[in-house]
Amino acid sequence: MTDANSAIVTYSPAYTIVPTYDCFNRCTYCNFRTNPGESPWLTLSAAAEILKRLKNEKVCEILILSGEVHPNSPQRQTWFQRIYDLCALALAMGFLPHTNAGPLSFAEMQKLKNVNVSMGLMLEQLTPALLKTVHRQAPSKVPELRLQQLQWSGELQIPFTTGLLLGIGETADDCWETVEAISHIHQSYHHIQEVILQPHSPGNQQKFDAPPFDPHQLPAVISKARQILPAEITIQIPPNLVKDEQWLLACIEAGARDLGGIGPIDEVNPDYPHIQEQELKEILQPARWELVPRLPVYPQFDSWLSKELQIVVSHWRKIFTSTSVL
Repeated sequence: MTDANSAIVTYSPAYTIVPTYDCFNRCTYCNFRTNPGESPWLTLSAAAEILKRLKNEKVCEILILSGEVHPNSPQRQTWFQRIYDLCALALAMGFLPHTNAGPLSFAEMQKLKNVNVSMGLMLEQLTPALLKTVHRQAPSKVPELRLQQLQWSGELQIPFTTGLLLGIGETADDCWETVEAISHIHQSYHHIQEVILQPHSPGNQQKFDAPPFDPHQLPAVISKARQILPAEITIQIPPNLVKDEQWLLACIEAGARDLGGIGPIDEVNPDYPHIQEQELKEILQPARWELVPRLPVYPQFDSWLSKELQIVVSHWRKIFTSTSVL
């Protein structure tokens, strides 16, 4: 740690809103989805009540995280419109929306750009071998579809987050191939903010019978990914999936500099409660790391946003000025 910025670890004060848990994919490690038609969709009025309660809690990011409706489903347009309306509502109430809703069409991404400061999609792993195992019943996990999103987000100048899921049957070479693909696309568009390295962590709902990814292996993975990725891409790890405090610190020493969105519940890994801000500070400060909040869009991408979005972002940057570099 040779300068002030190198001693900083960031996180986003966030709240996750789920339009629907319905999903046509059946990834065997999933602890999020329900079968189509089994759970009610979130209404705009219910979302408005949630957002009202958050107004005084210094939550800046509203993560719109949704199960996926099949692109050819008659409900696709209704589903997309619900996501768009939720983003517009959050924005109108002063929050910063970030959407992660699976592969979208170019037109859908282009429209959502108007009401999102950033978007995201996990690549997970690009090896087609997983289409015969954990992704056998997950049509939207075809690698080419996922990579297409990264390219389109670059063409559309959408600040983007992507990442890898570790321990779902990939080899080490598969992992590095995925990281290199991210690096390659970024070098064309310079639009990727963060790469998440997420260890598989078994939950109560999943059918995938495999052990958790060993968090003791994470520092080495982070170090290798840091060598491959351009320096301007931040590596993110979810601290609730690295339970050992010393190994969490080891991950940061290895090059992870962001802890993601911290809210009441980890919707993707509901069996693993988020470690909240104060507890994270108590872990980091003795090792001389400073935890600071950030926005879901990094400053270098502000000029890509519409004037309307820039106004809301500027408001939050002023709020965070005394405590954050982002």
